[in-house]
Amino acid sequence: IIFFFLMSCTLFGQDKPEVEKKGEFSGQWRNYYMNTFNKDELKDFTALATGGHLKYVYRFTPRFSLTGAVHVSVNSWIQDLTNPDPSTGKGSRYEEGLFNRLDLDEKFLVVAGELFARYKLRQHEWKLGRMKMVSPLVNPEDGRMIPTFLQGFHYSWKPGATSLFEAGIFNEIAPRSTGGFYPIGESIGTYATGRNRLGEPAAYAGNTHSDFLITAHANFNLLEQVNIDLWNYYADNIFNTSYLNPEWTIDDHFTLEMEWVHQEKVGNGGNALKEFRYFEGSSSDVLGTRITYKRPESFLALSYNRILPHGQFIFPREWGREFLFSFQKRERSEGSGDNHALVAYYNTLIPLETIGTRVRSILSVGHHWKPSVLDARLNKYAVPDYTQVNLDLFLNFDRWKNLKPEILLVGKFASGDFPDNPNFYLNKTDMFHIDLILNYNF
Repeated sequence: IIFFFLMSCTLFGQDKPEVEKKGEFSGQWRNYYMNTFNKDELKDFTALATGGHLKYVYRFTPRFSLTGAVHVSVNSWIQDLTNPDPSTGKGSRYEEGLFNRLDLDEKFLVVAGELFARYKLRQHEWKLGRMKMVSPLVNPEDGRMIPTFLQGFHYSWKPGATSLFEAGIFNEIAPRSTGGFYPIGESIGTYATGRNRLGEPAAYAGNTHSDFLITAHANFNLLEQVNIDLWNYYADNIFNTSYLNPEWTIDDHFTLEMEWVHQEKVGNGGNALKEFRYFEGSSSDVLGTRITYKRPESFLALSYNRILPHGQFIFPREWGREFLFSFQKRERSEGSGDNHALVAYYNTLIPLETIGTRVRSILSVGHHWKPSVLDARLNKYAVPDYTQVNLDLFLNFDRWKNLKPEILLVGKFASGDFPDNPNFYLNKTDMFHIDLILNYNF
């Protein structure tokens, strides 16, 4: 795989004038080591993947182009992830996401994730085909080898420097860490399904009926110092989820933000039978606030999120990360109701001039107050109260600008009263997790 990428770089670089005129190749060679150390005698999991992607853009005219990309993940098989923890019968939570988590025996995974036509005018853009999408709740989620892709049509209109309006309709999604595209309903349940409201294993995987996903987005300045970001996700026969994020720039250093997520069930929530239903409640609401203090090379932020007790915030994990204010890598608030989260972030740039390196450091410390692990209605995945500490380091070398290493260290520590059951610890709390990522972009 290494030879394949290096030869690609060499061959494509020989025809530079033609590449600049009509076509352009780019790509990434990615190596990803992951290790989770669980509590006491619970099983530790580890994995090493190599692969990356090749992308080609061909411009027929300045306005019309065609883009294609192939993503690859190869399992080095340093541990057999098909063998679960013996005390719980459960496998890895994070490591299997480096590969096809629906078939862990598959050592070589190839996904043709992007293939779309694009037509662009000065203020308008149309895309049709398979593509990535970046939004608060539907996004590529770059924490694994294979990101999330969508298939459908997308339109955007940018009338000015401070405004953007866009919408899309999609009929298939390729969840990250899977081998291909699935209809909207079938894509839900390819990840862990947790429990239903009765405390039984949820059975919506393969039983969720939805034909399309419609997204809409508006970003504009309400006042000179007040920006509004508004998203809406309509999943046919499942839910409608709205996301509102107003941001007030107080001065050169301080910003204050709010966020509100509101959900309503649509149709029968995925299935007419309750035992197979994905969206079991009728509605849910998430409120959040964040204050940020900015300096030229750093910022400090304090964030708080509250999921109100009347409903469980539910959104497919298969479709991306949940970029709520209190989000920390390697955990989510999704699946909870009556939930509090308080997180502090410190993001800074550390220059190491003697070795020609700059390190972007992101430290986050948060505490998450969860409902009782015995309350399946408000705690779908049975996660206890926990404190989480993350340190994320991004290295930038002056001499090797294409080389982008990353180190992620995660510690999660349980608190509160809950039964001494290994299912409440394994891959959830009282654990240490490490990611070592080496990207080479070309």
